[in-house]
Amino acid sequence: MSTRMTQQELESYLWGAAVILRGLVDAGDYKQFVFPLIFFKRLSDVWDEDHAAALADSKGDAAYATSTANDRFVIPEGAHWNDVRGAAKDVGRALQNALRAIEAANPGRLDGIFGDAAWTNKERLTDVTLKNLIEHFSGQPLSLANVPEDELGNGYEFLIKKFADDSGHTAQEFYTNRTLVHLMVQMLDPKPGESIYDPTCGTGGMLISALSEVKRQRGEHRTLKLYGQERNHMTASIARMNLVLHGVEDSEIARGDTLATPAFHEADRLKTFDVVLANPPYSIKQWNREAWQSDPWGRNFLGTPPQGRADYAFFQHILKSMDPKTGRSAVLFPHGVLFRKEEAALRAKLIEADLVDCVLGLGPNLFYNSPMEACVVFCRATKPAKQRGKVLLIDAVNEVARERAVSFLRPEHQARIASAYAAFADVEGFAKVATREELAAQSYSLSIPLYVKRPSANAATTESTGEVPTLREAWGAWEESGRLFWTEMDAVVDMLDGLVDEPL
Repeated sequence: MSTRMTQQELESYLWGAAVILRGLVDAGDYKQFVFPLIFFKRLSDVWDEDHAAALADSKGDAAYATSTANDRFVIPEGAHWNDVRGAAKDVGRALQNALRAIEAANPGRLDGIFGDAAWTNKERLTDVTLKNLIEHFSGQPLSLANVPEDELGNGYEFLIKKFADDSGHTAQEFYTNRTLVHLMVQMLDPKPGESIYDPTCGTGGMLISALSEVKRQRGEHRTLKLYGQERNHMTASIARMNLVLHGVEDSEIARGDTLATPAFHEADRLKTFDVVLANPPYSIKQWNREAWQSDPWGRNFLGTPPQGRADYAFFQHILKSMDPKTGRSAVLFPHGVLFRKEEAALRAKLIEADLVDCVLGLGPNLFYNSPMEACVVFCRATKPAKQRGKVLLIDAVNEVARERAVSFLRPEHQARIASAYAAFADVEGFAKVATREELAAQSYSLSIPLYVKRPSANAATTESTGEVPTLREAWGAWEESGRLFWTEMDAVVDMLDGLVDEPL
């Protein structure tokens, strides 16, 4: 009889661990304890599953069964989940020893993957709390038969979002709106066999979304090569676990600061990729601008960004990381990168280099604890002939839905935006193809309202008949005329805030 869990049962089961920790550990720290335990339980259960199958096939040959189970990954003697579960005391020490033994037994693939949680700190996690967590996860087998890769991966993503909801102020760093990520991936159209890179990968959500898109298109997803870099040690570990749980076989997640020490390079050049996806940290102020001026990787080809705004440093890293022939990228940015005066010279060089393919303006409230309207900038190393010297600007501020205090893009929103991108043509009030000359005439500003003009309600009727517009019509026209002003004012306030924060 099958014990396979439904997706809802799995999600409830996984979330039960956080319930045990509630009140004992800060919500922002759930992840460093819960994710390693899920992964440890999965490894042990899959090892048992492989061992049992091999034992049956070999008619009881234990040595053969152990060797076969170790083909996928090695669980050393004494480091199995059941060994830790049987510990009578010092549970944190037993757990830490088991995790380190597994990492050491699987060099290259699992080294350092469990992170650096303080398992032996009994003031934070008593033996009783750890035993409760271990017993909770012991309640269901996480074998492949009981929870296939996609289902466990989806459960893992569910937990990432739940932790983001609970952790409040850290959520934007930890979790990017998945409907938006899905749209970005659709528009980049990853293909089997391609390399995909996220230089600020967080928990790996964008990489997983690219994998899912290739699956959705019925492509051979196992030929994808996924790469990411993440500064935070624990978050990088979560990303690695996430990819393994989704069945990814060819991936590499590096730890470190992408601007200071890019992890992926070949000889004296940055490694390049077919697809680059990113949601870099917005407008960070603490970065090494002086080093950037003589960047050894040549990432300052547009120039050096201002100290208070590292956005164009990340942007240039991404552009340098695109394959010269097939490379394409999508980067989530604050609107200010499109028109801030302090980056005007960099933006002019960017447009003259003909790298920008599309600028997509998004609706509000797509990010945790922020009503901001962000944008996605799409670039190509080599554009199709009909798109050269041109940029498509899409005003999708109204393509957003909101339910239960959560904003998201419905499938029809995604379809409208993706169709406009594929068509690369003017759509009144929604999309505009601007030539390089038109962009130059606007001082190379990419501010969307400069190019995409929304038709005011009944404008043609009132103009032709001389009728006085209604109050609603007049209000709509006034609101639209002021949109560009307030969009740019947001950037001015952001800039002034940066000046205040910087030391004199």
